[in-house]
Amino acid sequence: MQSRLSLTAALAVGLVAGTAATAQTATAPTSAAPAATTATSASSSTSQGLSYPATRKVEQTDNYHGTTVADPYRWLEDDNSADTKAWVQAENAVTDKFLAAMPQRLPARKLYTDLYNFEKFGVPYKEGGRYFWTRNDGLQQQAVLYTARSLKDTPQIALDPNTLSKDGTVALTGSAVSRDGRLMAYGTAGAGSDWQTWKVRDLDTGKDLDDTIEWVKFSGASWTPDGKGFFYSRYDAPKTGEALTGANYFQKVYYHRLGTAQSADTLIVENPAEKEWGFNVDVTDDGRLALINVWKGSARKNGLMLLPLDGKGGYAGAKPVPLTVSFDAEYSPVVLDGQRLIVKTDKDAPRGRLIAIDLDKDWAAKDPKTWTTLVPETKDALTAANGVGGQLVLSYLQDAATLVRVHAPSGKHVRDLQLPGVGTAAGFGGKWNDPETFFSYTSLTTPGEIWRLDAKTGKAELFKRTQTAFEANQFESRRVFVTSKDGTKLPIFIAHRKGLKLDGTNPTLLYGYGGFNVPMTPGYGVTAATWMKMGGVYVLAVLRGGGEYGAAWHEAGTKGKKQNVFDDFIAAGEYLVASKYTQPAKLAINGGSNGGLLVGAVVNQRPDLFGAAVPQVGVMDMLRFHKFTIGWAWTSDYGSSENAADFQWLKAYSPLHTIKSGARYPAVLVTTGDHDDRVVPAHSFKYTATLQAADTGPAPKLIRIETQAGHGAGKPTSKIIEERADILAFIANTFGMDVK
Repeated sequence: MQSRLSLTAALAVGLVAGTAATAQTATAPTSAAPAATTATSASSSTSQGLSYPATRKVEQTDNYHGTTVADPYRWLEDDNSADTKAWVQAENAVTDKFLAAMPQRLPARKLYTDLYNFEKFGVPYKEGGRYFWTRNDGLQQQAVLYTARSLKDTPQIALDPNTLSKDGTVALTGSAVSRDGRLMAYGTAGAGSDWQTWKVRDLDTGKDLDDTIEWVKFSGASWTPDGKGFFYSRYDAPKTGEALTGANYFQKVYYHRLGTAQSADTLIVENPAEKEWGFNVDVTDDGRLALINVWKGSARKNGLMLLPLDGKGGYAGAKPVPLTVSFDAEYSPVVLDGQRLIVKTDKDAPRGRLIAIDLDKDWAAKDPKTWTTLVPETKDALTAANGVGGQLVLSYLQDAATLVRVHAPSGKHVRDLQLPGVGTAAGFGGKWNDPETFFSYTSLTTPGEIWRLDAKTGKAELFKRTQTAFEANQFESRRVFVTSKDGTKLPIFIAHRKGLKLDGTNPTLLYGYGGFNVPMTPGYGVTAATWMKMGGVYVLAVLRGGGEYGAAWHEAGTKGKKQNVFDDFIAAGEYLVASKYTQPAKLAINGGSNGGLLVGAVVNQRPDLFGAAVPQVGVMDMLRFHKFTIGWAWTSDYGSSENAADFQWLKAYSPLHTIKSGARYPAVLVTTGDHDDRVVPAHSFKYTATLQAADTGPAPKLIRIETQAGHGAGKPTSKIIEERADILAFIANTFGMDVK
């Protein structure tokens, strides 16, 4: 058991939340009332005969600490307006016409479809005498959740999200099975939104009960052992018209008792004095405690509360007991072993350690000075810890590749788990008394494998190996180290077909993220596989700001040090050119969410280094990101324009505000979704309008706006294939590649 620290998805799929820095306001931005709008043409012709839609500007300026900043496309922030919808339609028409004319489009889509069409399995877990796992037979819009009493039994469908909508845009966002294996609470979301609706299904009959929970976001569910109800977190219902843009504050924890209306749910914890506090709840394996993780923004620093359950495994009205709410470090529970709570923390250990906290009979903790170290910090970053089979399974990163070490409850090292190679392993879930656990393994050239691990003997056996059209033996990958501008060494992973000639002519795709303590590790993906099959070199860069080397590495890429992330990415690009992998005209860059910010920033700083750029669902307006949905939570990484010092560095790299008119830019394809309520599409809208209006050379500057889609999670297969194949085709077209 390891409680989620935060919003759990990474901006590659989304920003992660944890703690947000308190805004130190000097002079808050003040907005001048919009003057009468004056239409100005942003259309410009490219060498390919491309003409952009005319985008009107408004006389909108803001005063930031004495500095006036124009925001002429502010009106594009209103996703409900007819003007914005008309602009989206006009931009998509231009982009669709351009993409449809590319000879690479259909071959790329066919190749991507063929490589995507393979059986995909999720890592199994066990609850109530049942195994559960997800499976997609290849091209199903959504993965199906299966269950079986044993691994040898024929699995049955527990829930098929494909039956919940005609177009596959309703996704399963989470599930929680009662301890007796009879009932399953499950969450769904439509059109890629973060908002979830939770229901309850009888697993024996396959029918849903009447229970319905609304306005859940960034939360799972956790049952009380008696099976009478579950804990969950939600927000108040948003105001009309603000569901996809309004700020999310004041999350609360409730207990829902089966058979009752949501309005009757018991409020467990809230903090009216701290609007940024959010909560996740996990009930311990032995059912004696509910552990309440308290997050406050996106840093991996959290509070922890203990909620005693009654002796019969139910909730009887107890109040939470704070263990720590200092928000000075990460405190992630691993397992409750008797009266001893084992916790993963980076308190006084930037790369992570395990500690033991002795609790008294009333669940109060002794003085923190009595907390003891079970497994001390090592030179590698501790990224995950699980208690299963009476042992502690610890996952580390060594130069961005996974190492797994098993320790006894005393903290003594028992063994290391031998993995198939230099790659990424994940999973290892289960209960303290489970005899087994499962994990996945993958590398850039190894499609996902599922392994079963005997917790007692440490023997790992292959459970599932996917069969794909990707001939892994024809490709190779390596890890090399690059020197950044300030001398910092960073690893990059390079994959390509065997026999590659280093003659500087290879089309190359460089991917990066660099933020929110999220580690980028090598793993198989259809986008990379398709690109390599097309003859390209795929590169994954490990940048500061991520979680690959612990807290210090993360902090070196935040706030006033964010430029380090961009310097690292630029250094990776320069290495690829200097090492004769490629040349600037054939070097493309890609990243999503925080990675979209990365792409936008480095293109503005070094347009000469790249031939194509694809920022996806990017955070492009660094002065106003905190005003929408969960954007306020990212100030721990970025800072806030409401602080005078922060404003200076944010404006210095903000992609929207640093576009260089007069510079020759590479081809740019921006992507976003009209239902993205994580990084609202206004970021991409305003950035694209500004880019198209500037004098940046003849290469196309386009935006692809997916309808009925959000930040990325839950996107149906058909939309994934179309979007990602279009991205690769756009790059291939720019580079003049012949796609077979």
